[in-house]
Amino acid sequence: MIKRIAQAALSVFMLAGLSSPGIAEAHGNVTLDEDICVRRIGGNMVHFSAYQPQFEPKAQYCTEIPEIGDTFLVVDLVDPGLRTLPVGVRIVRGQEEGGKEEDQTVAYWRPVSHPDGVVRGEAKLEKGIYRIIITAEGLSPSYYLLRVQQVDYSKLGRKAVGPVMVLLVLALIWYELSKSGRVRNWWASRRA
Repeated sequence: MIKRIAQAALSVFMLAGLSSPGIAEAHGNVTLDEDICVRRIGGNMVHFSAYQPQFEPKAQYCTEIPEIGDTFLVVDLVDPGLRTLPVGVRIVRGQEEGGKEEDQTVAYWRPVSHPDGVVRGEAKLEKGIYRIIITAEGLSPSYYLLRVQQVDYSKLGRKAVGPVMVLLVLALIWYELSKSGRVRNWWASRRA
């Protein structure tokens, strides 16, 4: 019976380790091709970052913005070919593809060339979902979906898998021990 409990515990811990959210959330040391903040305009790469130094001075965000308020937005033109083209950015509240963008536009930076390879600006973001549309002359636009101060239930569920697995293993061990009578004997000796 102890062997069966140990095997079950080992299996659950291995499963919890493989489904650990830390594995899926890597952003810091990934290649550009694997970075969730990289998109393509035509065949050219751009990298998006958002900052809220008034809340967290060194934090960099991509699609999940934790707080409402002033947000610094930066688009790095990774491929040098984009630096000579006029590149513009529009931030639109909502996620509809074909709505009245003029009515929902929160911020707009007109298309100009950026020899330094950086498009930067600031927007005051409220709670909700936004689309960032990056356009370059003659190329199809690129989109980012921003979630400002929103609960991401899928991420929350992934983070809960590990602790839930540990609780299940502990419950299984407790159940097996209670069936064997060891817990009752231990409990009786503690009460005497």
